[in-house]
Amino acid sequence: MELLHSGKVRDVYADGGDLLLVASDRISIFDVILPTPIPDKGKILTQLSLWWFDQLSDVVPNHVISSTDVPEEWAGRAIRCERLEMVKVECIARGYLAGSGLKDYQREAAVSGVPLPPGLVEGSRLPEPIFTPSTKEAVGAGHDQPMTFEQVVEQEGKDQAEEFRRITLEIYRRGSEIAATRGILIADTKIELGTKDGELKLGDELLTPDSSRFWAADEWQPGDVQRYLDKQVLRDWAIREHGWDKSEPGPELPEQVVEATRARYVEVYERLTGDKWS
Repeated sequence: MELLHSGKVRDVYADGGDLLLVASDRISIFDVILPTPIPDKGKILTQLSLWWFDQLSDVVPNHVISSTDVPEEWAGRAIRCERLEMVKVECIARGYLAGSGLKDYQREAAVSGVPLPPGLVEGSRLPEPIFTPSTKEAVGAGHDQPMTFEQVVEQEGKDQAEEFRRITLEIYRRGSEIAATRGILIADTKIELGTKDGELKLGDELLTPDSSRFWAADEWQPGDVQRYLDKQVLRDWAIREHGWDKSEPGPELPEQVVEATRARYVEVYERLTGDKWS
């Protein structure tokens, strides 16, 4: 077995013709890996992704070969996958205004070139979900940069760009419908797409607290700070309380912040799947 890549969260190993995707307990914010792990995080991400892959398998194929045919020491946090040629676009869907999308809107009245109506505030529901792609930068190479749909067309071709958009928005739509029945709003999400023998497939993770913004639906209030069920609690602590400037190295996390973050990952897993995390 050969280590091919160590990312912000996952390590990728080659095992014959397959890949093993191993989710660690590392956590990153603003593209910086923090020195303090979040216990069980890798297992929660893996099990939640597998649940979503199963729920949405009719929308687009995915890369999963097996969740059990993995080395015992990685049980629960590893997936045996197909090798995909990953596309060089971060595929993002937004249904609400938050994060970098909010900042872009405040500056340009648009997100990734998509114009939005005036008067929106933090947490506003958009008139309809939008596709807001970005570049895909290597770890340590800087932040991903917003792309317009036209730039994706120029880079990938019209047919592929339209398919990226269609799949991303359908994943968001279907995922949001399912989450809403569990009392969760999905503000936005990022998916990873790759090709195998010319066919587009989902890779990496799907609709997790690392790749999405989850809000408690019964506490949603546009214009106010939402109750996040994801790693936003870390971003808020690092910037507002710790005064971190987003540069390397990231800050060590105090125990109460680690516990609060883990609790959110467990809560969103249990609310979405209906299973108790043990």
